[in-house]
Amino acid sequence: MLVFQTMASPRSLFSNPTSHSLLACVPSIVKRRLPVLSRFAAGRHNLSSLRCAVATSEPARSASVRRNDSPEEDVAAAEELQEKIVLPTNESSERLLRIRHTCAHVMAMAVQKLFPDAKVTIGPWIENGFYYDFDMEPLTDKDLKRIKKEMDRIIGKNLPLVREEVSRDEAQQRIMEMNEPYKIEILENIKEEPITIYHIGNEWWDLCAGPHVESTGNINCKAIELESVAGAYWRGDEKRPMLQRIYGTAWENEKQLKAYLHFKEEAKRRDHRRIGQDLDLFSIQEEAGGGLVFWHPKGAIMRHIIEDSWKKIHIEHGYDLLYTPHVARADLWKISGHMDFYKENMFDQMDIEDDLYQLRPMNCPYHILVYKRKLHSYRDFPIRVAELGTVYRYELSGSLHGLFRVRGFTQDDAHIFCLEDQIKDEIRGVLDLTERILLQFGFDKYEVNLSTRPEKAVGDDDIWEKATFALRDALEDKGWSYQIDEGGGAFYGPKIDLKIEDALGRKWQCSTIQVDFNLPQRFDITYVDSDSEKKRPIMIHRAVLGSLERFFGVLIEHYAGDFPLWLSPIQARVLPVTDSQFQYSNEVADKLRATGIRAEVCHGERLPKLIRNSEKQKIPLMAVVGPKEVETGTVTVRSRFAGELGNMSVDEFISKMGSASKQRVSF
Repeated sequence: MLVFQTMASPRSLFSNPTSHSLLACVPSIVKRRLPVLSRFAAGRHNLSSLRCAVATSEPARSASVRRNDSPEEDVAAAEELQEKIVLPTNESSERLLRIRHTCAHVMAMAVQKLFPDAKVTIGPWIENGFYYDFDMEPLTDKDLKRIKKEMDRIIGKNLPLVREEVSRDEAQQRIMEMNEPYKIEILENIKEEPITIYHIGNEWWDLCAGPHVESTGNINCKAIELESVAGAYWRGDEKRPMLQRIYGTAWENEKQLKAYLHFKEEAKRRDHRRIGQDLDLFSIQEEAGGGLVFWHPKGAIMRHIIEDSWKKIHIEHGYDLLYTPHVARADLWKISGHMDFYKENMFDQMDIEDDLYQLRPMNCPYHILVYKRKLHSYRDFPIRVAELGTVYRYELSGSLHGLFRVRGFTQDDAHIFCLEDQIKDEIRGVLDLTERILLQFGFDKYEVNLSTRPEKAVGDDDIWEKATFALRDALEDKGWSYQIDEGGGAFYGPKIDLKIEDALGRKWQCSTIQVDFNLPQRFDITYVDSDSEKKRPIMIHRAVLGSLERFFGVLIEHYAGDFPLWLSPIQARVLPVTDSQFQYSNEVADKLRATGIRAEVCHGERLPKLIRNSEKQKIPLMAVVGPKEVETGTVTVRSRFAGELGNMSVDEFISKMGSASKQRVSF
């Protein structure tokens, strides 16, 4: 599906001398299994080399997946990936949206023909296809094949999709005659009249507003696939019946389907839950409870690297760091409004000595309390505070998903208190900081949205206008293209949302910048202006990474676990050929660690297996030690991405690793 652009090799701090005789003695069958440097693989961690703008119709030849090909096969695979298929979206192709919506109806018709007792509910189109929920007995994979076969038969009959308008009473009567209780509830929630119905020929109908294709013959049955079945509560309410939800994907033609299926396989290969387990990065321990993340040593050191870099950059940009409590009196959340508007996402309160306390769902009120500790003058602004603050939010167990949706997570939260005429400069400063942080992780493509005032909002028109213009002007000064989301702002202020694009072209909501007129008013925060009068400051909420847990999951999938050297939990593994070199290997590892390099010794197996195991664990560099290395005080270096790099002194190895890590380059 995806095409990684063929790039020149990234700048390397290592030369590539003639291979040392030690690695030359590794059996040829083992060498063929080790990664080789090719035009395709060389640029994997160059910021501009990770791309997925398009899909390809040759999934079996993806060199990004096949790590065991020969150099010739790797190059040939890269050259074959030239036929590009840009997958359309529901937004870019009305025809595709009509196909997907119609497929949901065709699938429901097929289900009820095969399972007459099945009750239908809703069947919308979704990002990559469609689904439909049924009240029926659990389905199997074999049932899905039968349903797909029946769908093909319906499509082949080229039945017309006919729109009919009826009165509410007529619609209710028809639904009751068919004994479809869920449709009665759906009808009750439809406010518009007349009621619209779509018929598939004279054989089946459904409440629907459209749109649809003209006839089932407009659907390519070879561009459809039923993907899975899952349980789903009616209306998302766990107290209501559990339904059978069938997911399907639909495209305009077979090539698009083939490309999408390859994309899906590549996404599965990169699944952060599987990689996190394989590389021992993190876990969710059911004994402790769902949605609570345990960071293992390797994941924890990566989190430390991320946090350390985040703090350093923020201090350089004039932020003061804070640490605030995980709980507070419940009254604080009444003042902030969370108790009124966010209660369903908050854990139950705790009774402590007849006083109610609440786990924090947000960090904002704490930062306001820090601001309120003293009287401020207009000369103090801007005031910037930042915190890596852990928050707790209640999520239904069925919605939890690895690191992407959890119940406890750490936000890279910051708040800026400023004057009206400082908004634009502060927003521009946040954009610069955001770009700097995201670039170091390899993210340089963004989708930016500017959301404006909704119908219901707090704050005067004048300040809304000033704040919105400031956000817009900052984006234009930055030179970033953006889209306007009219009325999409929060009730408390306009905002900028930024989505990052990963190696598969998927977009992830990440950074956000929000101007807030609400909390300063609720907490009655003020400052003294030049005329000695009390005024209210402007408050800006902003996050760059969003949550560390979610961002870490995105990082894992972006790199497929092949992290760049500076970020890798283990940067180098020292491999003794025999136990005779074990002591020297430990001395090498100790010397590496003493300079800040994350290194370990691995022994007890034959060299080929040690190398293979290091490859599986995605260790960037291996330092092989044999009798000659002990005698000369050297190591023979092998890069996971560039192959054999030859023999060098330990000091040279340390120097080049340090420079590469500092400059964020690969070998």
